[in-house]
Amino acid sequence: MFLKENEKSLIGRKNLTITMVEYKVEYEDVGESLEVSDKQTILRGCLRDGIAQEYSCRVGMCLACCAEIIQGSVVQPAAHALTEEEREKYALTCMARPQSELVLRRGVYPPSVELD
Repeated sequence: MFLKENEKSLIGRKNLTITMVEYKVEYEDVGESLEVSDKQTILRGCLRDGIAQEYSCRVGMCLACCAEIIQGSVVQPAAHALTEEEREKYALTCMARPQSELVLRRGVYPPSVELD
């Protein structure tokens, strides 16, 4: 988070503005992309832009919104369904916020998930 002081003051205090950084998030498997701020989840950006992204619980527990990280990095401290190691390779888009340009492949789950 970048903070910058404004020139004006309000009631004797200096105002601070928060600068948001936008990153390109690309879904490699379908060729779709969108811009997502570092303050916004990838899922919220998909819903805003009308990009199909599966989801269910929206609280990092169910893995419905899981995507493999092909390139880039995210921060997702509340991704409870993933181990620390899995958080480096997979993103729960309902919790993940981009920290760089991203390339994702959706519908890919960690090896620890047993699919029937």
